[in-house]
Amino acid sequence: MENTTEVEIVKRYIDEGVRARSLLDPHDVVEVARVVAHCFKNGKKLLLFGNGGSAADAQHIAAEFVGRFLKERRSLPALALTTNTSALTAISNDYSYELVFARQVEAFGERGDVAFAISTSGNSRNVLEGVKAAKNLGIYTVGLTGGSGGKLKELVNKAVVVASDKTSIIQEVHIAVGHMVSLLVERELFGGF
Repeated sequence: MENTTEVEIVKRYIDEGVRARSLLDPHDVVEVARVVAHCFKNGKKLLLFGNGGSAADAQHIAAEFVGRFLKERRSLPALALTTNTSALTAISNDYSYELVFARQVEAFGERGDVAFAISTSGNSRNVLEGVKAAKNLGIYTVGLTGGSGGKLKELVNKAVVVASDKTSIIQEVHIAVGHMVSLLVERELFGGF
């Protein structure tokens, strides 16, 4: 038999997640989806990066585009810069961990691409350096962050800030944003829904 305190903890956690989702501005999500759809329409790609759970989120969102979200359709070019361990470790060793994303953005990015920079605090140095490299190449930058938005909020072209200071809640909402963007991009490019 479960403990009433445990049930209350779960209910509070659910409520906090619902609140964070409900405070998202849907116009921000629509704007990001339009930019990503435009990028794909023009033969460009989506680059995604972050650390830890945000690295996993980058990979998850990239997979929704390369595979599919809801609709059978052609694959879309999305690349998580968190997956090549040889590049990550070489750049960290030869330069610094702060440059692991910036160097890859320089290698793979080009004007017309879109970069998703994911940081729950908005202050991860390597994520900020990746954004700077993207902006230098004329890449449109989207920041997925939380709390106050950190430095990332001011650096990117468009910030989607989750109204929570709890890392796990922020990450859960980031995946929801990735799913909503995937849904809208598929709708824009392939119809339906």
